Amino acid sequence: MKKILAMIVVFAVAGIGGYFWLSSRDSGPKFRTEKITRGDITSTVTASGTVNAVTTVLVGTQVSGTVKEIFVDYNSPVKKDQVIARIDPATFEAQVDQAKAGLLSAKANLDKSEAALVDAQRTLNRTKELFGKNLIARSDLDTAETNFLSARAQAGVSKAQISQADAALRTAETNLRYTKIVSPVDGIVVSRNVDVGQTVAASFQTPTLFTIAQDLTKMQIDTSVDEADIGRINKGMEVEFTVDAYPETTFKGKVFQVRNAPITVQNVVTYDVVIQVDNPDLKLKPGMTTNVSIIISTKTGVVRIPKSALRFSPVAPEKSRTARSGQKGPGVWVLEKDAPKRVSVTVGISDGTYSELLSGELTEGQEVIVESLVKAPERSATTPRMF
Repeated sequence: MKKILAMIVVFAVAGIGGYFWLSSRDSGPKFRTEKITRGDITSTVTASGTVNAVTTVLVGTQVSGTVKEIFVDYNSPVKKDQVIARIDPATFEAQVDQAKAGLLSAKANLDKSEAALVDAQRTLNRTKELFGKNLIARSDLDTAETNFLSARAQAGVSKAQISQADAALRTAETNLRYTKIVSPVDGIVVSRNVDVGQTVAASFQTPTLFTIAQDLTKMQIDTSVDEADIGRINKGMEVEFTVDAYPETTFKGKVFQVRNAPITVQNVVTYDVVIQVDNPDLKLKPGMTTNVSIIISTKTGVVRIPKSALRFSPVAPEKSRTARSGQKGPGVWVLEKDAPKRVSVTVGISDGTYSELLSGELTEGQEVIVESLVKAPERSATTPRMF
């Protein structure tokens, strides 16, 4: 009998303890809240891009041959018209000599033709005098006139041959000058694609020997901005960006150009936004990948609500105890007598963490619900579904 009474007492104590434990658990907080604060909000459009030099020149060659000398290397500073490489000029020097000889030959032929013309002119004059005295036949006069005209035409041909030989000489001299590869701009050699002894052929397309960046103290970033955001971006907007090489440094720039040409990749349409950047210490290098934030607008000292509060929605049982009228548009939930109550709001710009509060029955410092601490009951696999 004593054992039975002892067991009853144990079960009673356990039941009372369980009741108080469950009561204390049910009376705990059901929601996590945050205060409405006052602060700054910066609305941005994020994108990725690549650092490039403002002007990049591909230096090639217009003549074919073997590279005889190279005078610059990677990262070498160069000046405009500076010789940076030379192709073996032997063949082109021979072509110049040959063209000069051709020009001399053409000039000699002109002298010969002019001498023949003078002789034909004299013969024609004598023939006319003899014909006038009826000492020779008409055919002799005709022959003399024909010889004169032929000599004059030949002199004209010789003059044309001189012009032709002169043009050939200029072409040969130009090709000889092209054996000296010069820099077209002031800048820095970014890449060198040839070595001494290498043969380059310019028959079908101009081979690229060097890549020269004109001025690495002025760079630009080419970014890909989604079509949903491109309408918010205008020339002159401030930009902040980072690169993987200096993750703790925030660089600044400005939007220089919003290009209208669409870029479509797998049905995703983007537009190229060009950002100009000063690079006085040459930290930024061509080809670096950037994470860009284009600043659309900035407001200081505004009342702001957590973005998570706008996304919060109570579970179904708690919603059923809340008025359902006027719930269109954005809203947040507050606690009123330990029950969630929806408050409609009008919001402005957002930075992803906070949104600007424009209107609504809320005040600075008021708590808004951002998360429910009570998990929604899971549907049992054996519970029949209602249709």
